[in-house]
Amino acid sequence: MNFGSDTTAPAHPRVLDALARVNSGAEASYGSDTVTARLRGVIARVFETDDFDFWLTASGTASNALALSCFCPPTGAILCHEEAHIERDERGAPTFFSGGGQLRLLPGFGAKIDPLAFARAVDANNPDFVHETPLHAVSLTNLTECGMAYQPVEIATFAGRAKEAGLAVHLDGARLANALIGTGAMPAAMTWRAGVDVLTLGLTKTGAIGCEIILLFGAARAKAGELRVRAKRSGHMPPKMRYLAAQAEAMLEGSLWLKLAGHANDMARDLAEGFERKGFKIAYPCEGNEVFVMLPEASARKLQAAGAAFYPWPGGASRFVCSWSTEAADINALLGAL
Repeated sequence: MNFGSDTTAPAHPRVLDALARVNSGAEASYGSDTVTARLRGVIARVFETDDFDFWLTASGTASNALALSCFCPPTGAILCHEEAHIERDERGAPTFFSGGGQLRLLPGFGAKIDPLAFARAVDANNPDFVHETPLHAVSLTNLTECGMAYQPVEIATFAGRAKEAGLAVHLDGARLANALIGTGAMPAAMTWRAGVDVLTLGLTKTGAIGCEIILLFGAARAKAGELRVRAKRSGHMPPKMRYLAAQAEAMLEGSLWLKLAGHANDMARDLAEGFERKGFKIAYPCEGNEVFVMLPEASARKLQAAGAAFYPWPGGASRFVCSWSTEAADINALLGAL
């Protein structure tokens, strides 16, 4: 009964098959191989545009930090939620990769940025005031760290105001597939059409071994050269990139990433409903593959004694994450242990 994280799940068999298929013969290094070249066409079909550049990494932290470092100088700041992954879980990586850029934290229920707090921060920004650290970018997360989803119209609203203020828009999409399934939105609608400049698309949590894609859309493609330089300097230029590209191709082809996310979302919904039937309060709406439930200490201990893995969350909730490999039997066993 492992609900600790979707990163604890195994890789999907189609990912392993894809790796085996590309594991023969010689290929060019550092992203110049035929598999990475072929991936571009797959991404173009998924996101309904050819106006992009991309780079592959093996971790979400590397993707986020590299992406943001291209838009925030050492003397600048990035707006994000106070519970964002780049703030809570990345050990200062955006600051490190940007050479000193700061995070400016905003409140909001369910780790969604409060629009009024965002507006106040943008309105108060004065790049000409030497004593202030000026804003250069805003980072949104979908799903948020509390499992909630931004609708495309919400992203577009934030992005529109950000663009008026000259800020770049970054979307941390570690669980983008779950957000897409939860909202019913298409990838293009939730990203470049909503005004997103740079997307860090996570496939690891969805079913890959370790594969993240940094996508630069539209005018942000001007940062492609800098992104590659920063990737090389920081040790994130994989020599055998075909193995990352093969994972991405397997996940994106035939919408496997969305199908797997849909299953994970279904399992989370069943789990949330099961908790509620037993009288436990759900802390945040279940809009993806994560369930945050208010468990009394005795109930938490009971589940731990039964071998359940889950994560204590700030504010008193417990987080349960479902994955592509979660089965109904896992849900029933967990609820039965209560």
